[in-house]
Amino acid sequence: MQNTPEPTDRQEAPRGTNQSGMRAYNERLVLSLVRQHGALAKSDIARMTGLSAQTVSVIMRALEQDGLLMRGEPVRGRIGQPSVPMSLDADGAFFLGLKVGRRSADLVLVDFLGTVRGTHRRIYRYPTPQAVVGFVAGALPGLLSTLPVDLRSRVAGLGVAMPFQLWSWVEALGAPQDEMDSWRDHDMRAELADVTGMAVYVQNDATSACGAELVFGTKERPKDFLYFYFGTFIGGGLVLNGQLHLGRTGNAAGVGPMPVQGPDGRMRRLFDSASLSVLAEMMEAAGESSDHIWEQPEVWRVSDAVLDRWIALAAEGLAGAILSAATLLELESVLIDGWMPTWVRARMVAATQEAFLRQDLSGIAPPLLREGSLGAQARSLGAAAIPLSQRYLIDQNAAAREA
Repeated sequence: MQNTPEPTDRQEAPRGTNQSGMRAYNERLVLSLVRQHGALAKSDIARMTGLSAQTVSVIMRALEQDGLLMRGEPVRGRIGQPSVPMSLDADGAFFLGLKVGRRSADLVLVDFLGTVRGTHRRIYRYPTPQAVVGFVAGALPGLLSTLPVDLRSRVAGLGVAMPFQLWSWVEALGAPQDEMDSWRDHDMRAELADVTGMAVYVQNDATSACGAELVFGTKERPKDFLYFYFGTFIGGGLVLNGQLHLGRTGNAAGVGPMPVQGPDGRMRRLFDSASLSVLAEMMEAAGESSDHIWEQPEVWRVSDAVLDRWIALAAEGLAGAILSAATLLELESVLIDGWMPTWVRARMVAATQEAFLRQDLSGIAPPLLREGSLGAQARSLGAAAIPLSQRYLIDQNAAAREA
């Protein structure tokens, strides 16, 4: 998911090329199409890309020999040779994803299809560079040992999904300023590359969660959508014309600081209304322990009164943020996901929809609101999707040509 210029409405998605020297691009194009559409025959690929049948045969044969594609059962009953659909081979490549959260870190091993093959987790009061690097160094050997020896060379890199400017959240995390200041000049990419011996890619955590929907999402992927992810603080991502929009510094659609109206009528930041930290504060004020919500995203023990109040507050904030975004961008959809039980996510989407429709929508084409599909794993899967995208995919715009 490279941050390349977006085509205008008059431009077609890029086609393949038969010129020599472009094999890497064409291979990425084929892999992107198979990932997007599922199993495809050579004739399907040729029709979608404009490549000659001979060129497609050479490319798909090479990808099969490299273990990235696998043959399906021949489809007979048509004139001529039976067509053979080719699909992604789960063992074709593996990727490591590291989610650095404000309360916990997760290291996952993901196969070429996005299935998690193994995971390790560490919970802490607040993150420090030393703790994160030590966690990876300790967990990595055991994680890699879950793969057969002959497949370990297929691990193609480590992606890191982490909040930017962690030193700015000292008060909210209750962390010592001097320890958090160590993030300012720490080269996490270089140190993890030294520890792992792999290529390392770093991206904002909520942006990575959004990117996971593009690569591994299990529901229909709209071409234009705004994405909200509930973590300790709420974050977001933006997809335009099927492409993850990173922005100048990689922090585009960092929705947390967006100004929204609070229950007292005054403006406040979105993450002061719609974050898990807000829920935790409400629980503690009501005499309910919130420790477990950082450990068990599918099992929350929250009283109805506190949960109802938090959902209502968060939904009003989200509705205001969505309206602001919709005035600037013609969004097809808004996706809401997060570190929460699926039934809470469903309630949050429904409450946000109701709050959004109560606003003055004159001149606005309301986007479709729906749930994300990856939940608590979105950030770690998004981290693993970074090296996958860098090595095996092209810009989503190039793979989006209608069949």
